[in-house]
This record gives sequence, C-alpha cells and structure tokens, in this order.
Amino acid sequence: MRAPVDHIAAPSFPPQARWLNVATLRMDQQRGRPVLIEFWDFCRPNSIRTLPYLRAWDERYRDQGLRVIGVHSPGFPPSADPDNVAAAVERLGIEYAVLVDSELQVFTEYDNLGWPARYLFNQDGRLFEYHFGEGAYDETERAIAELLGIEPEDEPGALLIAQTDDVPGPYNGRYEAGGVWAVLEGAGTVLANGVTVEVDHPGAYELIGHPVSTAGTLALEIGDGVTSHAVCFTPGLAP
Repeated sequence: MRAPVDHIAAPSFPPQARWLNVATLRMDQQRGRPVLIEFWDFCRPNSIRTLPYLRAWDERYRDQGLRVIGVHSPGFPPSADPDNVAAAVERLGIEYAVLVDSELQVFTEYDNLGWPARYLFNQDGRLFEYHFGEGAYDETERAIAELLGIEPEDEPGALLIAQTDDVPGPYNGRYEAGGVWAVLEGAGTVLANGVTVEVDHPGAYELIGHPVSTAGTLALEIGDGVTSHAVCFTPGLAP
C-alpha cells in the first residue's frame, strides 16, 4: 500500500542495538538508496513464509542499491533470546542485515501492528510503501523497481483464503488453512495427525501443508522435552 503522504520519515535505529551480518547501521546514513524494513520473528510461520521473498529481493536488487533490513522483534519467549536469533539467522540462510530488537524498542517506535510487516523508504528516507501480513509481494516488488528505475521480476500473486486464527499452547481441533504450524522449543518429537516431527531448535515447525485452503482436524501430541507455545495457521490458495 502506498504511503498516504510523502513526508513520513524513517525512525532512527537504537544506537546500542545488536546487529547481525553487518556492522552497526544508521538510518540517516542510508540516504541515496531505498531501504526495505521487515519486522519478523523466527517463531512465527508467516515470517518464515515471507523470508524467501526478502532473500530474493536482497539478492536481486542489492547491487542496484536496495538495502534490506530485517528487524527481529520477538513475540514468543524463545525468540526473545538474542543468541537464538543469531542461530536462526544462520540456520535460515539470511545474509541481509538483521537488527535484534529483543526489547521491542523499534517495534514500538514504528507503532507496528504485528508480524510480518514491511516498510519501504525512498532514497530520501521517506515512507514510500508498506504492507502488513503476508501477500502483496508483487506490489512491493513493483515499488522497489519504481524507486530503482527498473522492471520488476515477480508475477502477481494468487488469491489467498483467510485462515483460522492462531491459538496459544498445544491445540487439537478443527481448522481451515493452507498450513498448520507449531511454535516449539526443546528437544524431542511431536506427533501431528500420526506424523512424527523432530524438534531440535526453538522456532516454527510446519506440521501439515495443503496445496489449497483446506478444512481439517489437527490431532497434536507433544512429546517429553518439548514445549508448545502456540499453534499457528497460514493462508492457503483458493480452491
């Protein structure tokens, strides 16, 4: 979505913030290049599903001037640990800059609404385009390309159907979604509709995936040594 006005300035980063993959960055030193800020949490499935687009945009447009910055703001206890964040960034193959926002300072400064959320600032540090949640990837890519003066590469996205709301802790019951995930911590296994899932790091684990949005029932058993913080559902394509 395009910014309603053209004078919303990018907030500065906390000077003592921990950064991954780069030395300390300052927003005022990014003038002259577009900057894409993505709020994410490695424990949230919607953030995990958005990562391929962020990685692709960074790879595709970095040499043309785009700066991608992931602001990791935790929504679950495991993702509040900076060392867990660093391990997740390495495990997920993220090469762009990541700011560790464990105290939600940047999240609050932006009056952010949730995860994922992305804000695209122009070369003057003014908000150009923003989006909350999954989707609208083609819109963001067109906005990036417009700022860079090039042609976008992504195709318009397909229609997604709204999913069941996330629920805390272990959950068993009905749902409608394209995928079922659990936020897990510890070491051991869980059983999801008879399928064993190995747990060896804190984060979001996909339990069930459907080719389109599907009405189903989840039977989830949590094994010894594993803690379930939430069960999350992601949207699916329209049948």
